[in-house]
Formats: sequence, structure tokens, C-alpha cells
Amino acid sequence: MLRIAIGSDHAGFNLKQRLASDLTDLGHKVIDLGSHSTDRVDYPDYGEAVGRAVVSGDADTGVCVCGSGIGIAMAANKVGGVRAVTVHDATTARLAREHNDANVICFGERLIAEEVATEALRAWLDAEFEGGRHVGRVAKLDAIGR
Repeated sequence: MLRIAIGSDHAGFNLKQRLASDLTDLGHKVIDLGSHSTDRVDYPDYGEAVGRAVVSGDADTGVCVCGSGIGIAMAANKVGGVRAVTVHDATTARLAREHNDANVICFGERLIAEEVATEALRAWLDAEFEGGRHVGRVAKLDAIGR
């Protein structure tokens, strides 16, 4: 069982709810950091909250959703130690974990079907970092901005 922080803005609220339910059904502990409705809010607040939960150790990993998945990923990546990635399908999700050791996965509710997002999330959770030639590259990512 993983502790998974999840957050979204208003444009990602519905997909966030679906993914949170899927994660609970898979036996994971979901830490819902908001938003809690479709009322207009700002995505940076939720990307940062998820990123901070992951880096502090309060969560093992994180899931973010906004309209495109781009802005909330940018916000999460501002938190040192976060490697957030916007994915579009199971292949990009799997590779994000295997090659980049992504610790936060991001989705765009306006750009991805719920079923595809669910499949991508499961692929990401099932994948493992390959290490090897990727270790040095991930270390370089983590060193940027420190």
C-alpha cells in the first residue's frame, strides 16, 4: 500500500475524484489535498501541496490534475526533489517511471479520457525505475536549482 497525495484545480476536479476512487479500490491510502469542488481555484496551490507532501515524506508519491496537466506539473516541479511529469497514455506513464523515476504523475482532464488516465496511472504504479544508465541523468535533474 502506498500513501498517495492527490490534488487538482477546478478543471481537474472530476478526474481527480475518479483517480482517487481507483487508488482507494487498489488498496492505497489517498491523501486528498483538494480542491474539493469545481469552484474556480489556482492550480499552483495544489501542485505545490502535492509536491511538498511527496518531498516531506508525508506521501510516497503524488497525482495531480488540472485542465491540461501542464500548469500543475510546472507548479509541482518548483518543489525541490519533485520529478513531476504530464502523461498522455500508459506508455508515457510507464516510461516516466522507468527512465525518469517520476514521483508525481500529472493529467489534463480536458485532454485525456478517464479510462486512458486510469490505465496510465496503473501502468505508472506498476512500473519500476530501471536505474542503470538513467541514474546519472536523474541525479542531474535533482541537482538543478540547488
